[in-house]
Amino acid sequence: MTNLSRRKFIFTASATATASILAHGCSAGSNTASTGGNSPSAAPAANVSTVANAPKVEVTKAKLGFIALTDAAPLIIAKEKGFFAKYGMTDVEVIKQKSWPVTRDNLKIGSAGGGIDGAHILSPMPYLMTINDKVPMYILARLNTNGQAISVANRFKELNVNLESKGLKEAASQAKANKKALKFGVTFPGGTHDLWMRYWLAAGGINPDQDVVLEPVPPPQMVANMKVNTIDSFCVGEPWNAQLVNQKIGYSALVTGELWKDHPEKAFTMRKDWVDQNPNAAQAMLMAVMEAQQWCDRSENKEEMCKICSDRKYFNVAAADILERSKGNIDFGDGRTQQNFPNRMKFWADNASYPYKSHDIWFLTEDIRWGYLPKDTKVQEIVNQVNKEDLWKKAAKAIAVPDSEIPKSSSRGIETFFDGVKFDPEKPEEYLQSLKIKKV
Repeated sequence: MTNLSRRKFIFTASATATASILAHGCSAGSNTASTGGNSPSAAPAANVSTVANAPKVEVTKAKLGFIALTDAAPLIIAKEKGFFAKYGMTDVEVIKQKSWPVTRDNLKIGSAGGGIDGAHILSPMPYLMTINDKVPMYILARLNTNGQAISVANRFKELNVNLESKGLKEAASQAKANKKALKFGVTFPGGTHDLWMRYWLAAGGINPDQDVVLEPVPPPQMVANMKVNTIDSFCVGEPWNAQLVNQKIGYSALVTGELWKDHPEKAFTMRKDWVDQNPNAAQAMLMAVMEAQQWCDRSENKEEMCKICSDRKYFNVAAADILERSKGNIDFGDGRTQQNFPNRMKFWADNASYPYKSHDIWFLTEDIRWGYLPKDTKVQEIVNQVNKEDLWKKAAKAIAVPDSEIPKSSSRGIETFFDGVKFDPEKPEEYLQSLKIKKV
């Protein structure tokens, strides 16, 4: 396959409805954005009554986008189990998006322009939209921690590529010398998966901007691209890493909870103007999402959650591709297995839902590191503008979250990564200066 045709495949596969490579659980039909999202799924809510503590909402309708990833479950469950309706938001649509750029573009135009009002989103994206696209956004909650993976093609097993990426360094150098650079799939430039991949490569002495090629690929198309050798590795959320292993196409070098314990991942974002105009409706939706997060984290609900999310209008994959890693049972695909992994995807446990400002400071610092944001970005100022932890706390009290589960600080403190590097949110400049591989 020529370089041109390889690149063309990455960006156009979703439009090729008859491509046989998409037949294995991620058909082109499953990747198109719907305009609804209201038809019943595995366990629909029926005759849900509004509860007494529901805010007096200004509107009952909102459009929320999601990508087919397990960490979208809180929005899907809030819809399907009736939590939105419970708090007065009876006409919420949860609409599948083709890719993160499509999610961004639909947020930019808003529902008034045929787009969406809010979304399940990569945590850095509301900042990139606010700063670069001049579309002010709010982060209302973190949707989850952990639950992503970096997966590689089976041929890298002999190089012992796992939590350490240094086994790829020689292979990357040789491929570059042969003018066939190794290609690594990420979901959105400057997003979480891009940052996990960059951190992992750089920790092994591989410059992600010089030694390899990073290619944006929509999450549901990762496995298809790996299958035809268009990419050699990818970083994405579940269920796509598990599906890759189940189809014996590649293996997971690591799950991201190993890279950074209980790291922040997706967020629940909404347009600033929508929230400002409809504060009670925004609180109602936040209450519903937080209750759905609690529901999703209960072990007795995992099978039902996966059954609902596997439906064609949501993920269009086998429930088995979602379930085990949701439980923390990981088959890496290279002989390693992990049962009850403590750093599995969490929706509520260990303050997973709380939008720590310290985590957003790290995301912005990394986006400065790699040139996605200017070095003079006023990090603390923009974090205070976008991160609405005050609204989270208000919603938490409204749904009677115990005080013990409401963080007292905006910071989770100093974070330590797998390679021993520490990030002090009080001193982001020192962290940035200490990193050997960077653009700035």
